[in-house]
Amino acid sequence: MTVAVLAHGLGGSTDLPIPYAYALIGAAWALTLTFAVVVFAWRKPRFDPDRPGRPLPGWVGAVIDSPVTRWVVRGLGLALAVWVVTVGLFGPQTAGNALPGAFYVLLWVGVPALSVLIGPVWRLLSPLRTVMRLVPVRASRRYPDALGYWPGAAGLLAFVWLELASPDPGSLRAIEIWLACYVVITLGGTLLCGQRWLARADPFEVYSVVASRLAVFGRSRDSGLVTLVNPFNHLLTLPVRPGTVAVLAVLLGSTAFDSFSASPDWRNFADGLAVNPAVTRSVGLLVFVLVVALSFWCAAQAVGGVDRARRRELPGLMAHSLIPIVIGYVFAHYLSYLVEKGQQTVIALLGIPGLEVNYLLSAHPAVLATLKVSFVVAGHIAGVIAAHDSAIRLLPSGHQITGQLVMMLTMVAYTFTGLYLLFGG
Repeated sequence: MTVAVLAHGLGGSTDLPIPYAYALIGAAWALTLTFAVVVFAWRKPRFDPDRPGRPLPGWVGAVIDSPVTRWVVRGLGLALAVWVVTVGLFGPQTAGNALPGAFYVLLWVGVPALSVLIGPVWRLLSPLRTVMRLVPVRASRRYPDALGYWPGAAGLLAFVWLELASPDPGSLRAIEIWLACYVVITLGGTLLCGQRWLARADPFEVYSVVASRLAVFGRSRDSGLVTLVNPFNHLLTLPVRPGTVAVLAVLLGSTAFDSFSASPDWRNFADGLAVNPAVTRSVGLLVFVLVVALSFWCAAQAVGGVDRARRRELPGLMAHSLIPIVIGYVFAHYLSYLVEKGQQTVIALLGIPGLEVNYLLSAHPAVLATLKVSFVVAGHIAGVIAAHDSAIRLLPSGHQITGQLVMMLTMVAYTFTGLYLLFGG
């Protein structure tokens, strides 16, 4: 059964009543001034992942870390997952079914948004992690370090392919098959390699961890207590493993392709090809992901004064600077989608008659436009700051400024491309 595909957050240029030229000029000035300020006034690294944060009041930390609290949250996550699947399988097989909304809105957009606010929530909410805690099984082998985040990146790519390139992304059957494969692979991998599989191969947990590196809440490395932290210090705690850049490239490239595929340029191009649309969209999605990955990899490599071993490490060591860009663009792209389609999904899950969606953002397009442009520009400014601080820390003297120029130009290109797509091409 096919249900209506949920419209995404962008509505094209009519959704954004800000002149395109003004947005570009403002973004150009913002990035240029930011780069100039940090180059001349920021000569020593200021961010440190080991810098202690400010501990929360003792009773707050006790409540957060209480086994009762954590098991209540896990139970709610498991119960919600069971309810969503039950509604999908046995609820009305019409456009009113809540499964697509829960899958594409609450899970894909809501969980990362919540992770940005309070931390990697999927570690608690994940129903599969809860099941594996209830039925502990000893792993038969160690998770290979060489795999890193590559399985997680593959899972994220599988999700965005279903959403953006598959023949029928709104099909209940397609979503159910995807979820069944996810459950089998995740449980099988966990039985084989233990909890580390969940941390590195579960696409939703990997996404949640990436988004959480912008949260103001973290944990002290010494005591393990929840603390208030500087998000720029928190960014540096992103684990550097094989596949880290691939994860970020999938997230940024897929969101950019989502915007571009709704533009007249893409539709005119795709309509002129005598090719199955699913094939065209699949190739387009892969191209966008590869362009992001290759451009960032080349920008991180374009420095002097380092040996070959350090040069190979630089893309991973600089990858955290992409997180603000990814999250800024994701929020800009999905803002109204999350707020309004999210309400619609919650109403459908609750099944309470008489509740109506509040289209507050759509009713105020100027506010919506300003928020979206602000998310893009703020994300890129934060990315420039994070990249500059890391360059000072990682690059040898004499190359700390020149080594950033290609990365700066790459981030400017990301900004202008993001705004171009934000305005519907």
